[in-house]
Amino acid sequence: MRMGLACFILRQFMAVGRLSIAIADGPMQHIKASDSGPDVAIHLAHRGVLWRLILCPDLAFGESYMDGDLQIESGKIDDLLALLIANNNQWNRHWLARLMLAFDTRLSRFSTLNFPGRSRQNAAHHYDLKDSLFDTFLDPWRQYSCAYFRSVDEPLADAQITKLARIAAKLRLQPHDKILDIGCGWGGLAFALASVEPGASVTGITLSENQHAYAKTGVEPTPQAKHIHYELRDYRHQTGQFDKIVSVGMLEHVGAAHLPSYFASIARLLSPDGLALVHSIGVSGTPRHCNRWINKYIFPGGYLPALEQVTAAASQQGLKILDIEITSGHYEETLKHWRRAFFANIAMVRRHYDERFIRMWEFYLAGCECFFRSQAGMVLQLQLGHDYTATPLGRRYIAKTEDSYRDILCKTNFFGNTPPSTK
Repeated sequence: MRMGLACFILRQFMAVGRLSIAIADGPMQHIKASDSGPDVAIHLAHRGVLWRLILCPDLAFGESYMDGDLQIESGKIDDLLALLIANNNQWNRHWLARLMLAFDTRLSRFSTLNFPGRSRQNAAHHYDLKDSLFDTFLDPWRQYSCAYFRSVDEPLADAQITKLARIAAKLRLQPHDKILDIGCGWGGLAFALASVEPGASVTGITLSENQHAYAKTGVEPTPQAKHIHYELRDYRHQTGQFDKIVSVGMLEHVGAAHLPSYFASIARLLSPDGLALVHSIGVSGTPRHCNRWINKYIFPGGYLPALEQVTAAASQQGLKILDIEITSGHYEETLKHWRRAFFANIAMVRRHYDERFIRMWEFYLAGCECFFRSQAGMVLQLQLGHDYTATPLGRRYIAKTEDSYRDILCKTNFFGNTPPSTK
């Protein structure tokens, strides 16, 4: 009876696809919403897992998969995630979901209050994992953001170099530029900027101690070292003025309440004739907090802003929007490459992490890929400045400079890493 009630409730949440469920040694129960869409069969360890999936699906599906209480009998993890995303709108229309969303939204406002102390803790949660973990799936330049593919069969390493070259081209680098990289990661972008414009000086700031140590130690034996400085610093505490400011994959960690201070910092630090570029994940329509599972296990304090919200926040701080580019199709390909590489090097991961961690990262990488494949998210690049004349008429300069910068980076070793063989 209780199994029948649970399946009846689940059926109300589904508009597309088919979900089959077996609990412990019990028979398989089928919930069919339509002939089209994903078809997935799962096995649950006990009845309590089923009720958790009903009452808090955004948290329970990921946790049950991590713990091994949810196993996929038919289909793949991609199919299960695609089924969840395809039925997300149906779930959100239900009164129970609206009640939970209203409650969760109130809590989320506190979870994204990313003041400096909490921001450092959030960065440590994810980015201070072992370097060997990130080496299993990232490219030689350690780019942990969306690549830019010129074709679907292009290797990830090549696409990341193209991304670096494209960002550098949009910054219109000049000799003796002072450049600030907010959220510099392991230093790849700062190193690339100093490589394509050797006369420029770059300051990279991060809140991750591991990233800072890697970047600082790695750059020391290189010719670019005298032009690059890496600091463990919050963007709100940065001083000085810079000709160019770049920030890649940082805005998602800022939080809605801190968007004004983020763009105010850029406006304060950018010279009157300077140029800034912000690269971030965004969403169409309503901005959203990262779901509870992502927030708890992967990116605490994460927040995905809407394009309109970002442009408004920048404009309110006196920054002019000089150019906007939306890249579609690139992040799901990036994530596909990351997941393949992660499992191709799974033996290395198992030296330091257990199976629960591996299942957690599988759910994370696959979930993010499905998120972008469903067109729920996008990647945006904004050029900002105080003066509209900071960029020339037209956009031809980007492609021309991008190609020349790409040629340079293809021949450059990032911290001694062997450059990939590019097409």
